[in-house]
Amino acid sequence: MPFSRVPVSFPLRSECCLTPQVDQGGSSFRPMLRLALPVLGEQFLYMLVAFSDLVLAGQFLGEQELAAMNLASYMLWLLQNLFVVVSIGATALVARLTGAGERELASQTTNQAVLLGGVMVVVLTVALWLGEGQLAAWMQLDGEPGRLARRYVWFLLPVLGAMMFESVGIACFRGAGDTATGLWIMLVVNLINVAIGWSLVRGAGPLPALGWDALALGTALGHGVGGLVVAALLVRGRSGLRLRLNEMRPDRRLIRRLLRVGLPGGLDVMSVIACQLWFVSLINRLGVLAAAAHGVAIRIESLAYLPGYAFQVSATTLAGQRLGAGDPRGALRGVLMSLATGGAVMVSGAVMFSLFPAALARIFVRDAESQVITTAVPLLRIVAVAMPALAVQMILTGALRGAGDTRWPWVFTLIGYLGVRIPLTYWLTTGLDWGVVGAWYAMAADLFCRGALVALRFLQGGWQRVRV
Repeated sequence: MPFSRVPVSFPLRSECCLTPQVDQGGSSFRPMLRLALPVLGEQFLYMLVAFSDLVLAGQFLGEQELAAMNLASYMLWLLQNLFVVVSIGATALVARLTGAGERELASQTTNQAVLLGGVMVVVLTVALWLGEGQLAAWMQLDGEPGRLARRYVWFLLPVLGAMMFESVGIACFRGAGDTATGLWIMLVVNLINVAIGWSLVRGAGPLPALGWDALALGTALGHGVGGLVVAALLVRGRSGLRLRLNEMRPDRRLIRRLLRVGLPGGLDVMSVIACQLWFVSLINRLGVLAAAAHGVAIRIESLAYLPGYAFQVSATTLAGQRLGAGDPRGALRGVLMSLATGGAVMVSGAVMFSLFPAALARIFVRDAESQVITTAVPLLRIVAVAMPALAVQMILTGALRGAGDTRWPWVFTLIGYLGVRIPLTYWLTTGLDWGVVGAWYAMAADLFCRGALVALRFLQGGWQRVRV
């Protein structure tokens, strides 16, 4: 999951990046690793920051802040994915053009992607400014946790433009085969985030103690600097991509190509986010304890989930570039290699969740006898069983997106969430009164359903014939 042996090699270019080219002889393993490892490092950094914020909230602030951090993390996830319509289309199209050797057109596509992203920044900033309070209310976390989460979002709105450059710029670099740039950028972002959080939550030396605001400030300043770095790299030129004023004028043909792939893919991701927020709102109404335990378990789950994303990116880039080079067998081989390696990493995490759930939960909770730990333990064992399905769903969805086949994953998302997870959550939490454990059983059922559907689409092979 016998193919012709047409591998990818990665010659070192003057832009100091690795750009895949179709070559003869060899295997798919090393090219896959060269794409995945920088993203794996990037996700490891992201995971450390998420863990850092949760430790600061749970160890130095309190249970209210721990529940608020769960909601704030979902809001941050929403903000980081607002531009996914553009970034998914940009990655797929830049990858196809790079694989076909059309580097100048790939650079023009990057300019059009940034232009689209800029328009979205204006529209979304106004919408979020007006509707931020309704979002928090919809997620049904009231009182102090809800107020803290809303305050967190207010710190992030001014840097929405920088977050756009991060999302769209790094997506274009990845399409060109340069996954290392995203790693270095996120290293800067996360160092700033962690330094501010640990310095200002309780106050270090002469620095003031800002408490909760230090976590939001660190996130905002980190992403602000990261976005500026991406913009500077694109203006200077990197990985064959460069921003030019004369290429920033709207090009209807390229915009249509971007949106043909990006709209279904973006709707897929935004549907996931909307349904996930709905799912979390059902958990939040179970009380602060359920919300806090869910937040702790989700953070621990990221030990497997975030590394899996690295292999999703490698599947996306290899599928796009090799199809662009007219090598569908090479695309298939690269995706299967990503799935095998990424799946092994994610299942290793699942084994750890099954063996040491309480020890992992104690990292984030001050009181070793807390009910938060007791409640989080069964959640981790549930998701450990579902991890193979999550690996298949994540990595093969990345492959379909890289091929430009973004409509079917969206359909599968709607089936999984609206047909399985949400109604089953209502029944298990309310009808059977299973609480947050019931919600996680519903989540596991959804993952098995979507994993099976994505695998069937991939094996059917229609993704190899999609035009972008």
